Amino acid sequence: MDQVTQQNAALVEEAAAAAQSMQEQAAGLVASVSVFRRVA
Repeated sequence: MDQVTQQNAALVEEAAAAAQSMQEQAAGLVASVSVFRRVA
């Protein structure tokens, strides 16, 4: 049971790191795409 808990904790940390990375990449994409916005 303890091993399962440790594995679960590791997966949660990995998922949190992946989410943080995706958030940073999305912010970079928004910044890049904002160059192409036109004023209507």
